[in-house]
Amino acid sequence: MDRLDHLEHLDKHLVDELAQVARETVRDELREQTRRQRRTAMLYAASGAVALYAGAALALTVGLALAAGLPDWAAALITAAILGAVAYALRGAARPSASRPAPEREAEPAAAGPERVGAPYPPMPPVAPGGAGAATGAPGAGTPAPGGTAPMAPRPDDIDPEQPHHRA
Repeated sequence: MDRLDHLEHLDKHLVDELAQVARETVRDELREQTRRQRRTAMLYAASGAVALYAGAALALTVGLALAAGLPDWAAALITAAILGAVAYALRGAARPSASRPAPEREAEPAAAGPERVGAPYPPMPPVAPGGAGAATGAPGAGTPAPGGTAPMAPRPDDIDPEQPHHRA
């Protein structure tokens, strides 16, 4: 048994040494990756700052060109309107709206039903729960009575995930 106790001590020492080497290796690798990412982030930030100044110079140029034939205040107002329109267009390009399908959904058929695989949300019932006849359990429960005004459930295409989920 003494021999096994001696080997157990060696195993513990070996495991401790291997753990120390692994920690140092991982720490060095993370330090190197962080250094590279920090450099990349600084270059992107510098690029953004230079682009901001280039945009300001372009706006100034447009304003001065317009001021050659218009009063200064009108040139500044037109330049501001142009910049606002560009900002609005860029915002619209960055944020998908409910009226236009996202690029990955354009290829899907418009009448794709609940059998569609990978739907981001479960299929919606044709009417809101608790419609006419819902409490009776009668056939057609949850469907509005003929001529009824039960509210229709929203269609999946009408739901905007960026809007609040409560009703006012």
